[in-house]
Amino acid sequence: MMFEHKSVLLYETIDSLNVKPDGIYVDGTLGGGGHALEVCKRLGEHGRLIGIDQDADAIKAAAERLKDYKDKVTVVRSNYENIQTVLDDLGIKRVDGIYLDLGVSSYQLDMPERGFTYREDDAPLDMRMDQRKEQTAADIINTYSEFDLYRIIRDYGEDKFAKNIAKHIVRNREAGPIKTTGELTEIIKAAIPAKVRAVGGHPSKRTFQAIRIELNQELEVLSRSIDGMIDLLNPGGRLSIITFHSLEDRIVKTRFKTNEDPCTCPRDFPVCVCGKKSKGKVITRKPIVPNEEEIEGNKRAKSSKLRVFERN
Repeated sequence: MMFEHKSVLLYETIDSLNVKPDGIYVDGTLGGGGHALEVCKRLGEHGRLIGIDQDADAIKAAAERLKDYKDKVTVVRSNYENIQTVLDDLGIKRVDGIYLDLGVSSYQLDMPERGFTYREDDAPLDMRMDQRKEQTAADIINTYSEFDLYRIIRDYGEDKFAKNIAKHIVRNREAGPIKTTGELTEIIKAAIPAKVRAVGGHPSKRTFQAIRIELNQELEVLSRSIDGMIDLLNPGGRLSIITFHSLEDRIVKTRFKTNEDPCTCPRDFPVCVCGKKSKGKVITRKPIVPNEEEIEGNKRAKSSKLRVFERN
């Protein structure tokens, strides 16, 4: 299957970066290279793009999509949390822009064997963004304690039936390991009242999100990476991040605000004595969201939000 992914908030993201022809830019979640292609089109002879992704299929697809710009592009298989190491290895100290598209790609969702989707019955419980890692979603489902399952479904899935779902998972795995997305979906359905299933979205959506986030440590990676990415920006450089749910968006909003105003002095102090200086400013007081036309053409864009920070 061809790696396909419809880039969300494509032109809004590119516009937010203020791409300079001779600038250096980092795509931290390269995917199929949709955003990267638009950046490359705006680069001049001395411009450069570094694309980072964990997924081998994404790396292959992006390299093919960007082949006309291969003299300007360096593709690295890694996690964006390693951006400092990636740039060090390339001899780059600062860049003019960094952007992240945190959503799961359409390709990953549409490939049953990747195990990200709850709409397939016989798919393995995998969900690894980086298939070099050993732990899979099945390991979490079959080895985590009932409390830990409850915690991640509550915190990362924000599901009010988290406790009952965790209980049902533990009870069912006593008869043997839970191996497929279909098995897990049936267990989740049984844990949620029928009247709720009838009016809500797919009953497995929140639990699958929670397990994926836990397995790939998505929120931890995002939270500990933002400050470092801002430090890597040249003056006037921008960090643009697209999120797809409130947990990600909250982290981005909070880290951006703290980098804009890091002062920890009591508000009634006449002058700052903590010595913490602002690194820049938040460009998006309110997040940029897709218009109706984009949502109509790509349902997965509906929950997306773009926030932008500019370095001093």
